Amino acid sequence: MQPHSVVSREEWIAARKAHLAHEREYTKAHERLNEERRALPWVRVEKNYLFDGPDGKVSLGDLFKGRSQLVVQHLMFAPDWNEACKSCSFWADGFERMIPHLAARDTTMVAISRAPLPKLAAFKQRMGWTFDWLSSGGNDFNYDYGVSFTPEQIAAGGNYNYGTTAFGSDEAPGISVFYRDEAGIFHTYSCFARGLDMMNAAYHYLDLTPLGRHEEGLPYPMDWVRLRDQYQPAPVQASCCRS
Repeated sequence: MQPHSVVSREEWIAARKAHLAHEREYTKAHERLNEERRALPWVRVEKNYLFDGPDGKVSLGDLFKGRSQLVVQHLMFAPDWNEACKSCSFWADGFERMIPHLAARDTTMVAISRAPLPKLAAFKQRMGWTFDWLSSGGNDFNYDYGVSFTPEQIAAGGNYNYGTTAFGSDEAPGISVFYRDEAGIFHTYSCFARGLDMMNAAYHYLDLTPLGRHEEGLPYPMDWVRLRDQYQPAPVQASCCRS
């Protein structure tokens, strides 16, 4: 962490107000980006996707549960894996309790993975999650929406995030959004890679702290993340603060 000066309360307020001006600039830019996102064109969903759910086969339309908007968290869990991706689970822990709030705004949120339903159900119980989690192992949904890849696509590179990034695994994270009305179902938005950061509340809380995400020096940024039940108690460190 870079050295920090210790100043009077009045000096701190002055510095904080200068930073507040930058935060307000960012907020306005973010609002413009949101408006631009909502104005994007849509694509009609032509395929009749069927997913495996706890009560049997369900269609993409069924997942809306009578609401007009559907958010799908593409949660990485390949058919031959025994656990979901630890990073995707980090995101899932964050959205677990927001489902009723989204429903109050005409929006349904679900998770979808390619692993068979029994594996999803067992891991869901282990994590204590309550959101709807469907298996797309019997259809092309993951491939069509850019989060699962064939060996040929991986070998060709540039298979992820609209062809801008090479992803070395056959499973990748993402979020997709759909809208439904009397005219049909439409794909309105998807995001991948760093575009997912905005949906992780824990990251944003860490960004408020002096150490930030504290990922410098790690083999890759999220190397520290574990499944929630696999963290070990953090060792107590000697304080380096000024006395």
